[in-house]
Amino acid sequence: MTSDDDVLLSVRELRIAFDGVEAVRGLSFDVRPREVLALVGESGAGKSLTARALLGMLPAGATTTGTVRLRGAADLASQRGRRIALVPQDALSALSPVHPVGDQLAAAVRSVGGVPRREARARAVAALDRVGIPDAARKARAYPHEYSGGMRQRAVIAMATINEPDVVVADEPTTALDAELQEQVLRVLGEQREAVGAALVLVTHDLGVVRGHADRVLVMYAGRQVEQGPAGAVLGRPRAPYTVGLMASLPPDDVHAGAGAGHGAADDSRSGARRRRRRLPSIPGSPPAPDALPPGCAFAPRCPLAEDRCRREEPSLRAAGADHEVACHRWDDLPHSATELFLEQPA
Repeated sequence: MTSDDDVLLSVRELRIAFDGVEAVRGLSFDVRPREVLALVGESGAGKSLTARALLGMLPAGATTTGTVRLRGAADLASQRGRRIALVPQDALSALSPVHPVGDQLAAAVRSVGGVPRREARARAVAALDRVGIPDAARKARAYPHEYSGGMRQRAVIAMATINEPDVVVADEPTTALDAELQEQVLRVLGEQREAVGAALVLVTHDLGVVRGHADRVLVMYAGRQVEQGPAGAVLGRPRAPYTVGLMASLPPDDVHAGAGAGHGAADDSRSGARRRRRRLPSIPGSPPAPDALPPGCAFAPRCPLAEDRCRREEPSLRAAGADHEVACHRWDDLPHSATELFLEQPA
């Protein structure tokens, strides 16, 4: 968590509950201007609820405590689309099926007021062109179902950034896309963020998506933050066993690399095939439901380092390095290379 005054978005002790059951439990973090913060964790960790809270878009029935402030202001719903904007997970459902894409972008421009219709239309075409949609003037007249999946995701990025917001919240923006399209979408999102000077909150379950795209990482489990810090520190030497497990389950980079050419290519290919057949380490079990949290550390039933204290006392956040925090009783017992904590499961 940042300690200086250069804070764009501030979240303090955020709690989100439904019928008295907390799904987000005391979350705190800061986002600086132009920074990319990744919120990472398995399904059910509370990431998307947190994203919705940032936008003032929590579902009916949610109760909240704590504060979320954008440049000191707490009325986030009134700033949505202007100073804070969303790139949703499902681009097709985010776009109206009965209006051309360009009309929808123009409507987003006009929603902030004071923009003539013709200028809004021109800005819509320019926004589609900036995100790499070919023949943007023609495609602006097309409907969402006439776009490919990757093009629809580019269109919602254009819509999110068209009014040059201070913060863009991207909620699982690469879900259901293949690896090549994922990288394209992340590149376009990064380019548009830089173009408008926005900070980015990137919500994802995949630490592989984070590598190379985030400045800071906040790892969530069972509604709490279990680790946060600079991306290089969290990904380079994670201090929470849960983060270690997420990292260990990623395929090694060389699995995706080509076998090469010339002498030794066949041996490399066979070696790569053996690596692909080998089961990756995985975290045993499943995350607990919000209404069935175990006593103590919520991760203890799945953690290979858990001891009696872990099962009795919930750990608080503590410093694990420069601007690096972890909620774990045994973080200092982790070896420098800790992936062996999550050995391969039997086939």
